[in-house]
Amino acid sequence: MGQSWQEAVADKKRRQAEAIPKQWLISVPPATELTVTSIPESCGLLTDKEVLITKTEVDVLLKKLASAEWSSVEVTTAFYKRAIIAQQLVNCLTEIFVDRALARAKELDDHLKSTGKVVGPLHGLPISLKDQLCMKGVENVMGYVSWIGKYAEKNAALVDILYECGANPFVQTNVPQTLMWPETFNNVFGRTVNPHNRSLTSGGSSGGEGALVALRGSPIGVGSDIGGSIRIPSAFCGLYGLRPSYGRIPYAGAVNSMEGQDSVPSVFGPLCNSLAGVKIFMKAVADSKPWLKDPLAVRKKWDEDEYKLEDHGRGKGLVFGICWNNGVKVPHPPIIRALEMTKAALEAAGHTVVDWVPHKHAELCNTLNDIWSAGCLEDYDTVTSITGEPLIETMLAEASGEIAKTNFRPTGNASVSAYGLWQLQKAKLRLRQEYLAMWEETAKTTGTGRPVDAIISPVAPYAAPPHGMNSDASYTSIYNVLDYPSFVFPVTRVDPVKDAKKPPHKFLSEEDEDNYKLYDPKTFFNAPVNLQLSGRTQEEEAVIAMTEIVDAALKGK
Repeated sequence: MGQSWQEAVADKKRRQAEAIPKQWLISVPPATELTVTSIPESCGLLTDKEVLITKTEVDVLLKKLASAEWSSVEVTTAFYKRAIIAQQLVNCLTEIFVDRALARAKELDDHLKSTGKVVGPLHGLPISLKDQLCMKGVENVMGYVSWIGKYAEKNAALVDILYECGANPFVQTNVPQTLMWPETFNNVFGRTVNPHNRSLTSGGSSGGEGALVALRGSPIGVGSDIGGSIRIPSAFCGLYGLRPSYGRIPYAGAVNSMEGQDSVPSVFGPLCNSLAGVKIFMKAVADSKPWLKDPLAVRKKWDEDEYKLEDHGRGKGLVFGICWNNGVKVPHPPIIRALEMTKAALEAAGHTVVDWVPHKHAELCNTLNDIWSAGCLEDYDTVTSITGEPLIETMLAEASGEIAKTNFRPTGNASVSAYGLWQLQKAKLRLRQEYLAMWEETAKTTGTGRPVDAIISPVAPYAAPPHGMNSDASYTSIYNVLDYPSFVFPVTRVDPVKDAKKPPHKFLSEEDEDNYKLYDPKTFFNAPVNLQLSGRTQEEEAVIAMTEIVDAALKGK
């Protein structure tokens, strides 16, 4: 008789707990203390210097590491201690390997000391990885009991590149079972919560990264995004996060769910507390020629002309389209206020803001869901049946009668034939073609001779909702279908006075009415409010530069 799935989980949790140095355990506040963002600095574990290191943004950190003012060992130690604090507060980590990371840090310090040169553009920088990015000799469970004990035989292509760039991958982070949820909960590691308010979700599927980076337990996290899985945690946790185009960041050698579904591929991208960190990560990876390690990676180095906005009037007098709602759900008051703030800031900075009319957003989302559903259930069953672990049907904190409305994951339609799938892929291509034509058409009305430069839209119709209530990824997933790079940026926080509940509007749909009823400013206490900026396919550099312009306008610079 083999061990049960519950016994496998108990053993894995024990091994995870044993990987944490005992001297790094803290006194954890009671569950009633919702906001825990100040605890890493007040709990007494970090020295003053470690607090300073972990509060320093990536661009400055890299300068101090390159000049040997700060050693990689002390920077890695500081972030590791803070990551372990985060783990105790919000349950964000999966794999913990302190000795390995510190040995790598020492090698980097020795190299700098003996040669006077950095290993690469990310020299000495600790980087956290979503539990999909294989590191040789490290377990990748990816939220599945069936994958406990599955150790990587070699690094994923992106991990090799990060090592070549001088980075130090030092922890792996929690994900939902199957990855196909915009929240983070599985039968192995449990639930990751939001550090701004622990009664709210950190988002998903890169929710472990979102929560860790929000607590500054990592300077840069790598997440993945097939329908919003970088952008949703970035938004819910108040971070910057970029969903690049297909193939811009290499995926080869990583584990995934629904492997072989390549009509709408998952992509890797960064989550960070600073905009500069996102740019530094993207440039380092693009310049490392990832197409030599991954046959699906796009052959495109970092394009400085594109970053200087050569095709966008060099960044002067830009025209932004604002999508106020997607035609299905009207966002909650804090999201509308963030859109209004952004519009006002951009206009004050000399840019033009026009209304963006959503084109067939519901059809785009339905097409994506049908593509996923063609084989997803068989995919999940194939993995979970190995140990008999149950397939999670709801992310609610306590299972209730609300499962029907809170089940997010595509449910599967095994009756779709290969030919039927081809028709869905054909529909996706038609929608992309229509969207391109519509975008090009805006050149007639912008007054610049160019089409609209970028679209600004909500990331979700709400700020981070309570656990189990994030059943909508429609605001993000359309950009996965269209393959538009989309950059999430922080704007404000839910304010009980400014964001009071409004009287009912004329509801766009039954879902819109449900969404209206969900809102109460008290429920969303302290939740960050972010938006996303989207550009054209393979236009990451321009999207980063335009987000810098929006960010500066919001900060009044």
